[in-house]
Amino acid sequence: MRSPGESDHGYKYTRFGNPTRDVLEERLADLSGAERAVASASGTAAMAAICLSVVEPGDHVVAFDGIYGGTRLLFDDLLVDSLGATVEYVDATDIDAVAEAVTNETTLVWMESPTNPLLRLCDLSVVANVAATVDATYVVDNTFATPYFQRPLEHGADIVVHSTTKYLNGHSDSMGGVVLTDDEAVADGVAHTQSYDIGGTLAPFDCYLTLRGLRTFPLRMGRHETNAGELARYLDDHPSVAQVNYPGLDHHPQHDLAREQMDGFGGIVSFELDATGAETRAVLEEFDVFTLAVSLGGTESLVDHPATMSASYLTDAEREAAGISDSLVRIAVGVEHADDLLADLDQALEKL
Repeated sequence: MRSPGESDHGYKYTRFGNPTRDVLEERLADLSGAERAVASASGTAAMAAICLSVVEPGDHVVAFDGIYGGTRLLFDDLLVDSLGATVEYVDATDIDAVAEAVTNETTLVWMESPTNPLLRLCDLSVVANVAATVDATYVVDNTFATPYFQRPLEHGADIVVHSTTKYLNGHSDSMGGVVLTDDEAVADGVAHTQSYDIGGTLAPFDCYLTLRGLRTFPLRMGRHETNAGELARYLDDHPSVAQVNYPGLDHHPQHDLAREQMDGFGGIVSFELDATGAETRAVLEEFDVFTLAVSLGGTESLVDHPATMSASYLTDAEREAAGISDSLVRIAVGVEHADDLLADLDQALEKL
């Protein structure tokens, strides 16, 4: 028997280290072109570990005004209320707005591209240059794009974060998150904060489920994008649809930027119906193939009414400022046959 305190394998407690988690982290790092990956219990746990590792009381943070609503809640509760930091939200589609917001007190620049649910983009490389002028840590939430379509570290990001719950797992049966970076000191800090301070490490079985999902990752992502493109073009021509948000459409305001910094356009489409909020909700009740749910990234197609579902915790004023109207619909396009998805859209929109 070995002596107390000695180990011949390096694993003494699962929260601090686990071989299955090590394999997942290595694989996610390879996919993203990162030196290190730190797997977390959820995307929010990953974001919290970053914030607690980077931001000090009183610091200034600049963030895309289109970031995920859950990230805003985290910033409000953790950064503003608990740490006394200041968070300034800007329209990052306008690089001048980012440059004007960043000051010498800015320690964190947080971007998301494309955003949820309006699919807005920021120029990742130009934002990196702006953040570097004040030596701010530059984070990109890459959950929507995934490493299949976009690798922000190649565009100057210091840290990339994902909710692995979504596309990386791909089967809607596991929660998780991951922090990716080339900076060993950053990775060590995030890992320590996560393991020792907040206990947000990813359980071994969820690591296994995510590893299983990665086996079909490229097959799934290709099908997600192909289906999303077909549905976006169908919706773009539909008389009951006022606007379609999808970077793959030529008329998307940042279509050229998407072609430049992405390897595809992803599997999420959002659109505005020419309808009232009540009429929009009634349409969503008619879907048969699409499932009414707030998540995304699994093999199944989901439909979401952000005003009453995924963004319901925002105030009316906050939703209006974010461009989330009562007639906005977001679809996370799955891997079913496109004809079945188009037929389901067609029969639901007939009710208008």
